[in-house]
Amino acid sequence: MINRCTPVALAAALLMAGCSFIPTYERPAAPMPEAYRSAPQGVAPGAQPAAALPWQQFFTDPRLQQLIGLALANNRDLQVAVLNIEQARAQYRITRADQFPTISGGATASRAPDTVNGGYANVFNVGLQTTAWELDFFGRVGALKEQALAQYLATEEGMRATQISLVAAVANAWYTLLANEELLAISRRTLETREASVALTKLRFDAGASSELDYRLAITLTEGARATLALQQRQRALDANALSLLLGQALPAEISASLASTPLNQVPSLAPLPAGLPSDLLIQRPDIRQAEQALIGANANIGAARANFFPRIALTAQVGTASSELSGLFKSGSWGFSLAPSALLPIFDAGRNSANLDAAEVGRRIAVAQYEKTIQTAFREVSDALDSQASLEEQDRAQRAQLEAEVVRLRLSDLRYNNGVASYLDLLDAQRSVFALEQSVVQVRLTQLQNQLQLYKALGGGVTTPTPLAATAQATTSAR
Repeated sequence: MINRCTPVALAAALLMAGCSFIPTYERPAAPMPEAYRSAPQGVAPGAQPAAALPWQQFFTDPRLQQLIGLALANNRDLQVAVLNIEQARAQYRITRADQFPTISGGATASRAPDTVNGGYANVFNVGLQTTAWELDFFGRVGALKEQALAQYLATEEGMRATQISLVAAVANAWYTLLANEELLAISRRTLETREASVALTKLRFDAGASSELDYRLAITLTEGARATLALQQRQRALDANALSLLLGQALPAEISASLASTPLNQVPSLAPLPAGLPSDLLIQRPDIRQAEQALIGANANIGAARANFFPRIALTAQVGTASSELSGLFKSGSWGFSLAPSALLPIFDAGRNSANLDAAEVGRRIAVAQYEKTIQTAFREVSDALDSQASLEEQDRAQRAQLEAEVVRLRLSDLRYNNGVASYLDLLDAQRSVFALEQSVVQVRLTQLQNQLQLYKALGGGVTTPTPLAATAQATTSAR
C-alpha cells in the first residue's frame, strides 16, 4: 500500500485541509481465463452486446413485455432495492455533512447570586455557536465520507442487479407456464386416447377377442396418464403462484386465458448474443461493480482506522451579544466572540485503535475475496450458457426425430395389433414411448429458451434504467 500522507503534505495539512491515510486503490486482477471455451452459435456480425440490448428488444412477445412491465412497477423486492438507494444516499449526505461545522442559534438567560456586589445578577446571551467541529487534518472524516459514497454507489448497482434478476425471473416463469400448458394438453389428449382404448379393450375382452391381461394393462396405462395429469395440474398452479409473486399482483385474466394458445415451439427464438471477452463482464455486470464498490469502501475504512492514531482537533466557536439587561443585548459594546480549539491525542486505549485497524484490513481482504468470487461466478454462468447451446440444439433435433419415428411405430403397431399380427404389449410400449417423448420435446425446448435467457442475464442484459448516479458521482468526486 502507498501512503498518500507525505511529510510535506502533513505540514500543509496542519495549516489547511489535512491529508489522507486511505491506501491507494488498485483493482485486483480478474481471476478468470482470457477467453471462453465455447463461442456463441449463429451470431450476426455487429450484433448488440447483451448489456446494450434493452429487454423490450430481446423479448418480443407483447404478453411477456406486459408482464415484465408489471413486475418492474410492483415487485416488492425491487421496491426495497430502490428504497435502499434512498437510504444509502441519505447516509452519505449525513457523513458528508460531518466535514462542515454545525452552526446553531441560541438564547440563554440566567440569574445567580452576585458575589461582588451582592444580591442577584441577570445575564442574557443571544448568538451563534458551533460545538466541537472536527478539523479533519488527518482525513478521518474524509475517509468515512469516501466509504459512505462507495456504499451509496454499491447500493445503486445492487438495485440494477435486482432489476436484471427480476426481468430474467419473470421471463423464466412465463416460459415455464407455457410449457406447463403444453404438457397439460399432451396429458389430456393422451388420457382421452387411453380411456377410449380401455373401453375398446373391455369390449374385446367381453367378446373373448382379447385376454384380461390386455384389459388390465390398458387400465394401468390410463391411470398412469391420469396421475401424470394431476401432477402437472398441481405444478401449473404452483408456477402460476410464483409468477404472481414476481408480478406483485395476480396474473392478468387476458394473459392467463391466452396461455393454452401458444405452444413453446411457436415462441419466437431469442436473439443470439455476442459473448465478447470475459473481461467485458467487469463493466457489463452490476453485481461485479457492486462488489468493487464494496471493496473501495473497505479500502476507505483503512484510512479512517489509521487516522484514529493521530490527534483529533476540534474547534468550538461562539459569536453573539451578552448583557445584564434585555434592553442592552444589542447595544454597542455588548458584542463578542470566543474560539476554543482542542486536541485529543490517544495515549492508552487498551489496543482499541490497533484492533480497529486490523479489522479494517481484514475487511478489505474479505472484500477482495468476495470481488474475485463474484467475477468467477459471472464467468461460470456465461460459460455454462455457452457450453450448453450446441448440445441443446443437437438434443432437440435428435428427440424430434425420435418422436417422429415413434409416432410411425405407434401407427404400425396399432395396425399390426388390429390385424392380429402383434401383441397388445407392443402397442402399449409404443404408446408409452410417444407420450414420454412428447413431454421430453417440450422440456428440451423450455431448456433451450431458459439457456438463451440465462446467457442474456449472465452477460449483463436486462437493465431498464440509465445509471442515475453518473452525474452525482462526478459532482461528489470534484467536491471531495
